[in-house]
Amino acid sequence: MSIPATGPGIGQGGARRRWRKPSFWIIVSASLLALMIVFLVYPFSSLFLKSFYHPETHRPSFVNFIDFFTTPYYFNTLKHSLTVSALTTVLATLIGVPLAYIMTRFNVWGKSIINIMIVLSLLSPPFIGAYSWILLLGRSGFVTKLFEKIGIVLPTIYGFQGMILVFTLKLFPFVYMYVSGALSNMDSSLEEAAENLGMSRIRKLLTLTFPVIVPSISAGAIVVFMTSLADFGTPLLIAEGYKVLPVVVYEEFMSDIGGDVYLASTLSTVIVLCALLVLFVQKYIVSRKNYRMSALRPPAVQKLKLGKRSLLTAIAFAVSLLAVTPQIVVFITSFIKTRGPLFVSGFSLDSYKAIGFKLSKNIANTFYFASIAIVIMVVVGLLLSYVVVRRRSLLSSLLDSLAMFPYVIPGSVLGIGLITAFNKAPLILTGTATIIIVSYVIRKLPFILRSSTAILYQIDPSIEEASISLGVPPMRTFFKTTAVLMLPGLFSGAILSWVQTINELSSTLILFSGKTGTISVAIFTEIFKDSFGTAAALASILSVATVVSLLIFNKFSGGRSVMM
Repeated sequence: MSIPATGPGIGQGGARRRWRKPSFWIIVSASLLALMIVFLVYPFSSLFLKSFYHPETHRPSFVNFIDFFTTPYYFNTLKHSLTVSALTTVLATLIGVPLAYIMTRFNVWGKSIINIMIVLSLLSPPFIGAYSWILLLGRSGFVTKLFEKIGIVLPTIYGFQGMILVFTLKLFPFVYMYVSGALSNMDSSLEEAAENLGMSRIRKLLTLTFPVIVPSISAGAIVVFMTSLADFGTPLLIAEGYKVLPVVVYEEFMSDIGGDVYLASTLSTVIVLCALLVLFVQKYIVSRKNYRMSALRPPAVQKLKLGKRSLLTAIAFAVSLLAVTPQIVVFITSFIKTRGPLFVSGFSLDSYKAIGFKLSKNIANTFYFASIAIVIMVVVGLLLSYVVVRRRSLLSSLLDSLAMFPYVIPGSVLGIGLITAFNKAPLILTGTATIIIVSYVIRKLPFILRSSTAILYQIDPSIEEASISLGVPPMRTFFKTTAVLMLPGLFSGAILSWVQTINELSSTLILFSGKTGTISVAIFTEIFKDSFGTAAALASILSVATVVSLLIFNKFSGGRSVMM
């Protein structure tokens, strides 16, 4: 029996009709997943698995974890880290919450100046704060010597109390900014109803206002905890004998006699597990304390009499001035003449001339690497946020979780993971600029992702639907319409990511080579060489770059706050 000539054609045509070309967003999602597997999942899984291998036999074993929990030296560093982070979180909350309440509810003078000082203090690296307080309160510090002349011996800045001071003044702005946003958007009808029922102001605060903003307080507190837990620049400078876990991770991995990568991996895994545990606890608390408000009537600013207004203004200025003191100190000392490691009388530009002569490469690297990283982050953040918000699926939820994972990971752990993964074929990146740029993108992408998704939730999907119904393809609709509407939130996250990137130390200190050093690495190196003048000049460059970035953002955003 002969086969009809039209049979194969019909079959092939049916196959062609059944096969559909993958949509643009499917290709984007698959590409993002592939990139995350290569540069995020693979490095961290390599690091995690290495912690379960015996350093001598290279076979699966729990010996590294047994050594950690049974060796007092290592286990005490974990206790030290958790103690410092917990106490810092409590103190930062006790400062940030009242200050936010004062600034949002009362007519204090100079609010814009106070906010600028607080934001500026927030966006500088913690180790610059440690260095500045050493200049002031160290053994030969300016304030220390001043008090010695009148017979007063100040407590040492070194050790446990020094870390608490530096971390608290550096990190309370996180709590302040989260709580300020929550208090500003709180519906005033709630508090008015409580007042009409005869509730006192203190009782209203404790039973209504603060419980409603618990999610914002906990969000700020968790950032403080994670940041203080992950930082190792500050402990390296002022902790002295009070060892914390990130410092030991760095020392084990970068040891001059050959680092123990297995133990460093184990210590890194312990830090990550502690961070994730705290994050899950915070999410559980928020899930039980979550309130919805219309926010149609934001609370009015209360007019105070002269005495109370002056007192609250003085308190707010004093706290913000303490927070921004490190930037002021490094800027002034950068112009003071030096003789070796000592500052001498008189002012000059010698420190700036010195860094221009011997450290210009570090300065150029900083802005070059950050510029490339921010372009990649903007593109990836723009596409990823749309996938997460508009293309909800199991894959989009996975992409969102993977992208936010580095938010709770110390930079030193990320650096070790990248070196462990890309120090061998088929992809060798160790010692190159590429691995530093990759680390920046991984670490700072969450800032852009969160600000972009926040603005995208506010954009009505009907705008895109109207464009598509008029015959504009979905991909063109996204780039011509949706992406343009997302620019304010995208720009906010990009500025924050840019500032955080140029100030990044922990991952860079692990990953840099002789040709890829940055300003933060140079500052750190100069401090340990007792070249305090050049360190101050480099720190001033970072501070000026931060201020300029914030001014640019303020100009183009119409005075909006940078989203956290």
